[in-house]
Amino acid sequence: MSSRRIVVLGVSGAGKSTLARELARVVDGPHVELDAIQHGPDWTPPPAEEFRARLAAATEGPAWVVDGNYIDLTADVLWHRADLIVWLDLPLWVVVPRLLRRSTVRIARRTVLWNGNRERLDALVGSDSLILWAVRAHKRHRTEYPGRLALAGVPWVRLRSAAGVARWLAGFSAVSRRPPGTGRPGPASR
Repeated sequence: MSSRRIVVLGVSGAGKSTLARELARVVDGPHVELDAIQHGPDWTPPPAEEFRARLAAATEGPAWVVDGNYIDLTADVLWHRADLIVWLDLPLWVVVPRLLRRSTVRIARRTVLWNGNRERLDALVGSDSLILWAVRAHKRHRTEYPGRLALAGVPWVRLRSAAGVARWLAGFSAVSRRPPGTGRPGPASR
């Protein structure tokens, strides 16, 4: 199996965690959520050095799947060790309704997230809302990621639709089940 260390990028609501959980099952490695490292109690972030040390420790093994962005904290620790980077670049008309549904359910159910944190109503409205962050990050990612990924020196795929993600995952899973040396995951539509 050629790709066993995978980074999954994309804005909130793009499906990073869902894809990463499935990929972790396929590669038989842990799923590492960067949000779980970044968001301490009361949403307090750790110092950068601690974040990087925890990330390095979580990805010591031969197989892992990491989901999240935090590029300035992760790229120098993680990207050069990855076999593959998957960028979920779904359109905002897909991402925003997903994010609204997810956050509404989490708020209504008082779902406990990382380190005891819960989303609050301000996650949906106001200047710190996840929706506003996703819209801004979507534009920023489309501007920055192509250049940064081209310089990473690691194979990467850019998936632009839910159907494209499903097709790519099916192909990756099928190739990953083959005995070593009989195939590699193919390129995705870019």
